[in-house]
Amino acid sequence: MILYHGSNTPIIGIDLEKCRPYKDFGKGFYLTVFKEQAITMAKRVSKLFGGTPYVTSFDFDATCLNNKLLSVKKFDEPTTDWAIFVINNRNKNFPNISDSMCNHDNKYDIVIGAIANDDIALLFRSFERGLIDVERLTKEMEYKKLTNQYSFHTKKAISYLKRVGDECYG
Repeated sequence: MILYHGSNTPIIGIDLEKCRPYKDFGKGFYLTVFKEQAITMAKRVSKLFGGTPYVTSFDFDATCLNNKLLSVKKFDEPTTDWAIFVINNRNKNFPNISDSMCNHDNKYDIVIGAIANDDIALLFRSFERGLIDVERLTKEMEYKKLTNQYSFHTKKAISYLKRVGDECYG
């Protein structure tokens, strides 16, 4: 399976230390199956931080998702559990990092699920402020068009990615 990563530079080697914390699924290297999504991200990152938009392609050995060598958490659709997991990972002050609904400690090698885009972020803020309850949060998510992401959190997980090449979009 081919996965794509959009950035402001070609990705020659993956350095997990350079990844930002408090993202949807925790600190990790994020990719998608949608090339257009990666192109959009590359352009956005280049505007914010400078550089040239690049999409780096990786061949991912997806058979690893079914073996017991990796800890994989997969959300097939945006559910209440997915929302709580994302909220907890984005929370810098989440107190219980060993909780299964958080990946601050990289207990999961790979996490797969929807991206919490700007529309979803607004719903999350409403939920966190007590303006809507969990049932309303879940119901509202049904109407949102979401794309996917694969996040890799450990060197062991990264070993299942093989760099294919880069394309420049600048």
